[in-house]
Amino acid sequence: MTRQQTRRPLAGCRILDFSSRVPGPLATQILNEAGAEVIKIERPDGGDNLRARTPRWGDTSLSFALLNAGKRSIAVDLKCEADRERLMPLVREADIVVEQFRPGVMARLGLGYDTLKAVNPRLIYCAITGHGQEGPLAKAAGHDLTYMAETGLLSQTQGTDGAPILPPVLVADIGGGSMPAVINILLALRHRDLAGEGSFLDISITDNLFSFPYWGYARGAAYGDWPQAGVERLNGGSARYQIYRTSDGRHIAAAPLEQNFWQVFCDAIDLPSQWRDDRLDPAGTRAAIADLIGRHSSSQWRRKFEGTDACAVVVNTLQEAAEHPHFRARGLLARQIVEQARSAPAWKVPLDSQFVREKALANWPVLGEANELLERRQDP
Repeated sequence: MTRQQTRRPLAGCRILDFSSRVPGPLATQILNEAGAEVIKIERPDGGDNLRARTPRWGDTSLSFALLNAGKRSIAVDLKCEADRERLMPLVREADIVVEQFRPGVMARLGLGYDTLKAVNPRLIYCAITGHGQEGPLAKAAGHDLTYMAETGLLSQTQGTDGAPILPPVLVADIGGGSMPAVINILLALRHRDLAGEGSFLDISITDNLFSFPYWGYARGAAYGDWPQAGVERLNGGSARYQIYRTSDGRHIAAAPLEQNFWQVFCDAIDLPSQWRDDRLDPAGTRAAIADLIGRHSSSQWRRKFEGTDACAVVVNTLQEAAEHPHFRARGLLARQIVEQARSAPAWKVPLDSQFVREKALANWPVLGEANELLERRQDP
């Protein structure tokens, strides 16, 4: 299949991005890929904290470069009234503002929604916070791990010692912050098309995590029987949704939940008939499967499951995933980010390929390189 012609549906849309680190910058990067112009508003003394992180990539970090390629940067002191005034002409021209401060901070700086709405009634103002704009926890500090703990998600994981497992990915920041921000900004743009007015978007990371364990809340609401880690169908209690160790110390992720997939899986591992009805003795079935999987290497099981509907795969390393023929064929890491003579794969944003720019990424912003935009817009 040939690549569809690139469309930039957000071309002409301007975003002022006051956020840093991951949730806001990832959201605006997705919109940037779809054609929006993104101007980062950064503090003069170092800018976005992510700039200083490793791995280094030229004069910045590769993480910063990947999350901000194609954006521009203005360095201003938001505590300085004169600097804030210099931003107002840009606010008048902006379509979207994204900020990631605790509730009330932007208002104290004279940049809250009511103030900016008076300047630009069509402005879409997206505020990303850990706990929302109101409520007992609204001003509490937090990070991805604490958000998952507060919303019960972490309680559904369990290591061999019974303690919750430290998540290896930023589920809360991205799944509860970045993605909902993108969705709601696009909806607000559509609303503006229809009604001619802007919106205030209250993106609460913890609020948005409640849809993830939908099955757990449904069960608790229906029966008053709240799920416990390690004993439920989707958190370790079922032989049909489980991780098994191989003889070479690697692991198989098995998810043959439906009966047709379960039958294929059982046949592939030669599970004795006495264990195939896993309702009779769930722990016994899990133990029998663990014993069988543990007798052979991951490469043997990879060959055994390949091409079947067993819904069982070897747990890949990140490197194996990056080099997997399927993902290479899909072009997920085909685009490059370039720094002088070096290049590195650029992660794929969650957009259809027809909406994403095709060229290599190279122009992440130098701190303050677009301050000229402020000077050009000052009243004579």
